[in-house]
Amino acid sequence: MKEYDFTSIELKWQSKWEKDKIFEVEKDSNKKKYYVLEMYPYPSGKMHMGHLRNYTIGDTFARFQRMNGYNVLYPMGYDSFGLPAEIAAIKKGIPPEEFTKKNITSFKADQKRIGYSYDWRREVSSMNPNYFRWNQWFFLKMLEKGLAYRKESMVNWCPGCNSVLANEQVISGKCWRCSAVIQPKFLSQWFFKIREYADELLDKLDTLDWPEKVKIMQKNWIGRSEGSTIDFEVEGTDQTLAIFTTRSDTIFGVTFMTMAAEHPWCADWVKDTEYEEEYQQFYEDVMQEDRYQRTAEDTEKKGVFLGKFAINPLTGNKIPIYAGNFVIYEYGAGAVMAVPGHDQRDFEFAKKYDIPIKIVIQPFDGYKLNGEKMSRAFLDDGILDESEEFTGIENRVAINRIEKKLNKLGKGGPIVNYKIRDWLISRQRFWGTPIPIIYCKDCGTVPVSYENLPVELPNDAIFGKSGNPLEHSKTFMNVKCPKCGKKARRETDTMDTFVDSSWYFLKYTSPQLADIPFEKEDVEYWGPVDQYIGGIEHAILHLLYARFFTKMSRDLGLHNFDEPFKALLTQGMINKAHPYCENCRKFLPASYNKDGEWEGEYNQEKETCNTCGQKYILKSAKMSKSLGNTLSPGPIIQEFGADTARFFIMHGANPERELEWSDSGCSSDNKTLLKIWDTITAQPSATRYKDDVYDEYIRFRLNRMIKKVSNFYQIKLIRDALNEIIGFNDIIKRYIDMKPNKKLLRESKENILLMLAPITPHLCEELWKFMNKKGYISLASWPDYDEALINESIEKHWLAYENVIEDVKNIQKLIKLENPEEIQVIIADNWKNDFISKMEIHVKDGKNFGDLMKIAMQNPDWKRYAKLIKNILGKISKNPDKFAAPFENQDDEYNFFIQNICLLESDIGFKISIIKETDSDEKKKNNSLPGKPALIIR
Repeated sequence: MKEYDFTSIELKWQSKWEKDKIFEVEKDSNKKKYYVLEMYPYPSGKMHMGHLRNYTIGDTFARFQRMNGYNVLYPMGYDSFGLPAEIAAIKKGIPPEEFTKKNITSFKADQKRIGYSYDWRREVSSMNPNYFRWNQWFFLKMLEKGLAYRKESMVNWCPGCNSVLANEQVISGKCWRCSAVIQPKFLSQWFFKIREYADELLDKLDTLDWPEKVKIMQKNWIGRSEGSTIDFEVEGTDQTLAIFTTRSDTIFGVTFMTMAAEHPWCADWVKDTEYEEEYQQFYEDVMQEDRYQRTAEDTEKKGVFLGKFAINPLTGNKIPIYAGNFVIYEYGAGAVMAVPGHDQRDFEFAKKYDIPIKIVIQPFDGYKLNGEKMSRAFLDDGILDESEEFTGIENRVAINRIEKKLNKLGKGGPIVNYKIRDWLISRQRFWGTPIPIIYCKDCGTVPVSYENLPVELPNDAIFGKSGNPLEHSKTFMNVKCPKCGKKARRETDTMDTFVDSSWYFLKYTSPQLADIPFEKEDVEYWGPVDQYIGGIEHAILHLLYARFFTKMSRDLGLHNFDEPFKALLTQGMINKAHPYCENCRKFLPASYNKDGEWEGEYNQEKETCNTCGQKYILKSAKMSKSLGNTLSPGPIIQEFGADTARFFIMHGANPERELEWSDSGCSSDNKTLLKIWDTITAQPSATRYKDDVYDEYIRFRLNRMIKKVSNFYQIKLIRDALNEIIGFNDIIKRYIDMKPNKKLLRESKENILLMLAPITPHLCEELWKFMNKKGYISLASWPDYDEALINESIEKHWLAYENVIEDVKNIQKLIKLENPEEIQVIIADNWKNDFISKMEIHVKDGKNFGDLMKIAMQNPDWKRYAKLIKNILGKISKNPDKFAAPFENQDDEYNFFIQNICLLESDIGFKISIIKETDSDEKKKNNSLPGKPALIIR
């Protein structure tokens, strides 16, 4: 028997694939294309199990489609700009480029060791000047089209780092790096007009084969709503609050306005007034709160009066303006009109600060509400009250009429609003794409010319000082104005790294081009991506930005498709058992210091929590750096090989489900691969060329396996596919010892390998060669199945056979009898076949138990079996879908089992007797049904 030396086998075939360039592809008009892509990774240095799962799923799909005759584009690249490299430059004094290149080299080595079938010629890296120059090119094109603009925007400003932070980097109102209190600050920032595409981004979602959850998340993020704008002038100023509302019918019930505490007008209004001190304290308190938790229903509503009043445009009434903690500046105008009679949040606020509650919608039933006596807001529809000429009208009907009046007065009107905001791309960081803009005192904002792209990052940047390192680089900052030639300065903001990942899938189609982003002919042949794979955490930002970029580049005439990714698979998380303290109600992080000494929050030897001293339990938790429970594929590959790692990751759970990591599971799957290895390499002691009865079963199982596995691959249920292959391998393993049909045995072995090749390619290549097959199995054709060999009649016969095996095993477990001395298989009498075949039509018509019993008793031949028929119909009523006779009659079923008795004994592992019900004295013979024999085990 050939030995399975996985390391030498895997390295050998990886070398051969690379030498013969078998995964390199070009356009081919004679072949159907298929574009498979995983979200390209940030090169953190080493792969973890999440990476392994993501890329193994993608490689499996790519290999499967390649074997199905598709011209498969399957590239890889690296999202290599980003904050971690900049932090490393500050902490370790390593230039970001050097740090990142080293990580890419390490990461890529891990990917190659696992045997992914990438076309490595197409590799891209976002830090490469030939890549990010096109970020800058797109920026300039959008600037020309009016899709890029600059304006003042509120950002998370860290005074300690002297830089802007992303929302994710603000922890409890403080900087994640230096713990300084974050200040909202207005800075001039660059934006892309993603809102221009809001309608199309929303409408096209329904054309995509994406998880419904992701589509709902994007719909909610875009947040299209039809409503009204209402202009409230601020008394004593020339300022107007343009409020968006879907409830203009309640305008007559507005009794106060609420502003976001961080709205710049608030600070202006209270400056040098009696309200300044209280507002300033309130503002500081609000800034400590989580920005998004502030809007939660259960958050306590707080506010302060700002000493200003707004004017209701329809009543002329003065409305006090408050700063509130439950309004966010980025949403709408950063202000809301408050109607406490008909909004619960406003109601709670009004009650707390003794603000009048006015009821302007009364119930349809005529009951008169009183705002002073109410315990909660009235949220239902009804009839308008105290609403001037609109009083007495149903509130929903009044909306359109009120909008018309506002429009006539020039104070508002109907509008479609979107929750989504234009994309702020400015980042005050070094390690990103420089924004190609120059500022001149005389000429203003001047774009860098196309011929001077790319604007590259300088080599003399100094890290560790406050602020953006680009601001300390004179060679970068100081330039001449392209228009007038006078002294000018560069824009020092770099682009959000999401810009890099918003079009990389287009660049893969023409990765080496230097004069245009990508070739139109290439991108239209390969695009859009047929199957995209990545985590659901990217459902909003990356996937939305990529859709925007695709539509924008289409409108630039660069290609002709609307969407970047036809189908999306979001793989499930990988979980692992981890210490959990029930007393402290938390998972206990594991960690080591820089010297490798344990600093975790639990005692490994005593198995106790360090905080409370109680014993911890092991509980499933998502693998994460914060818990310290992440794993690298390296040790698994070293112990079991890359194919075992791949097999486990695909067999542990179907791609979209959560996967529970287990060391024993990995070991078990390694044993499964060894069994398959043994099956393929095993040689029978004798073979034959003529068919016998066993061969019908083998052909049935072989063709059924091909059909089911092919379908499972198509619908991405890979675990189910592997279970089918494993089951068939077990059958062939037994078949080898039964003087098998030589041709059929070889065909079966070949198909096991073909079915398994997308998941364990190294093992399959080695065994393909062992079987003296020509060429690479990776390039072999996916097998077809013969439907005639899995027709309904044959399938029913063999399903009855498999049910007997399963029933015997279940009974053995139930009666706890491992080694029975006798097993009888009792075949149902002919009258039962006649009964079931004649009653089948009534069952399918949905007749109930009583009706079926009446119909049965009308047949004189069946009356003497009334008690048995009652039992049979009772079983049928529980599972009517299985009500069918798989055999023509008792003799047909009896002969089938007699012909296959040797095979059945081999599968069960014990001697058995096949007996007709009419020849049996056993009381349990009455339990027999057509296709489901009664069983006696003792």
